[in-house]
Amino acid sequence: MKIFTSTQIHELDKYTIAHEPISSVDLMERAAKALTVAVMAEWSTTTPIILFAGPGNNGGDALAMARMLLEQGYNVTAYLFNISGHLSEDCAANKARLIEKRAKALIEVKEEFEPPRLEENTLVIDGLFGSGLNKPLAGGFASLAKYINASPSKVVSIDIPSGLMTDDNTYNIRANIVRADLTLTLQQKKLSFLFPENQQYIGRLKVLDIRLSQEGMEKIEANYTLIEENDIRPLLLKRNPYAHKGNMGNALIIAGSYGMGGASVLATKACLRAGAGKVTAHTPKQNNVIMQVSVPEAIIQLDRDETTFSEAVETEDYNALGIGPGLGTTEQTAVAVIAQIRRCLCPVVIDADAINILANHRTWLQQIPQGAILTPHPKELERLEGHSTDSYEQLTKARTLAERLQAFVILKGHHSALCLPDGHVIFNSTGNAGMATAGSGDVLTGIITGLLARGYKQQEACLIGMYLHGLAGDIAARELGEESLIASDLIQYLPQAFKKLRD
Repeated sequence: MKIFTSTQIHELDKYTIAHEPISSVDLMERAAKALTVAVMAEWSTTTPIILFAGPGNNGGDALAMARMLLEQGYNVTAYLFNISGHLSEDCAANKARLIEKRAKALIEVKEEFEPPRLEENTLVIDGLFGSGLNKPLAGGFASLAKYINASPSKVVSIDIPSGLMTDDNTYNIRANIVRADLTLTLQQKKLSFLFPENQQYIGRLKVLDIRLSQEGMEKIEANYTLIEENDIRPLLLKRNPYAHKGNMGNALIIAGSYGMGGASVLATKACLRAGAGKVTAHTPKQNNVIMQVSVPEAIIQLDRDETTFSEAVETEDYNALGIGPGLGTTEQTAVAVIAQIRRCLCPVVIDADAINILANHRTWLQQIPQGAILTPHPKELERLEGHSTDSYEQLTKARTLAERLQAFVILKGHHSALCLPDGHVIFNSTGNAGMATAGSGDVLTGIITGLLARGYKQQEACLIGMYLHGLAGDIAARELGEESLIASDLIQYLPQAFKKLRD
């Protein structure tokens, strides 16, 4: 699913109007019907409704909703804010239609505004500003947003909570954004909906199909995409019925220091579960017993050092390398890590302490081979690229890093984002808060390394790996609950995730 910017959403509306063809006011009518049906599904006619409409097309949607709800027997009072004396053409048309239907239901605010009482049983419909907003709310509109937020009323926002911008909210004034209990967004999710700090404004999210042009959506080039199950299924390789371990891929996992042997266990097990024919785990001597007992299926290759990764190893016999989980950041390990990455002859996944080592030795970033996969969580990215004010700025830095290194960067989070070398960003749609537990990233490293060894290209391995990782977490959460989920559960439920995609 493409995620369009504010400008592209406007472009898609225009394309639909021109090519369906349909008038803009009739397209607004279509959107208002979908919005009205969604409200009627949750609130009965006994609920009084206060509706706030702005002077643009979002306000036009709101006024059309007010008319339709009145026709269904709801008690609606609509406040239209026309401070500048200029309404959009479609907003003005819906103002006229509402007056014709029931003039007393409309209060047009041109100068003074006497705010209505917003009771606990009142439903507020926020139609002040939509996806075209490009600056923070100020003045009276900021005060109104704060007034709505201070009330006990339930709030439904049309398309996007007023004050929240569609793309970049880095310099927004967050106190001036409406906090919705339910956001009824039109046609598709907005980019800002995918960032954690914006969830407090969105509440529950429902995406309403208003039948915008499918052809238009296909033609408009989007830099952001949300990957879904139907996108993943065609990428899966078929397993040859006559396959043997020798042609199912040979992976190397370099992970674990003394006291962090669990990272090596998790990454290695996940790599095996991802389908690699053989997996070798390189780890310090002190982890030998842990690994032999915990992962008997793996080949254990012991470092010459008792407690740390100390020297690079040959990779010519391997199809993929995963390096970083639990390694520590001693100078000896740091030198070994960069030597290993530099001499690597196969696709490589760089995670955890390997990323922290690169952050401590920034000039070494230039030695990362093109096509490498980096999997930082936000704090690790911050160590690499500096502090970010919000998730949009953070994503921009990850995207820039991927382009600069010609690498694949997975910025981990609720919607993990794969930044491609060409600047495109693909968000993941699986996963849940139960996965916020130590070791989850080690599992992801193992999965992607296993997929690379199995024969997938870097982009495919990242996409399938992200999706499977989150899907296994979702299946585990359904069975175990989010609260008690641990990283090894992701490995346990990985076969079910694969099976769901295969079926």
